[in-house]
Amino acid sequence: MEASQQETGQVTGTKDKHYNLIWFTEQSLSNALRLEDYIQDAERDGDSDLAEFFRRAQAASRKGGEQGKEMLRSRLSS
Repeated sequence: MEASQQETGQVTGTKDKHYNLIWFTEQSLSNALRLEDYIQDAERDGDSDLAEFFRRAQAASRKGGEQGKEMLRSRLSS
């Protein structure tokens, strides 16, 4: 098994499920930020269909980030 599959908090001090939630939240928010560049690129090239596609993807990423933050808040406060 790879080290990342065996990690249960011994190395990082964070249990897999918490690490996974933190990673997911960060990746969702990072993706929303990156998609802003893609939207601007599509708009600059006059491709409104592609810009709208990226806007929908960005909204989904923001939603995932917000849900992840809420779950982190509830788990860290208990």
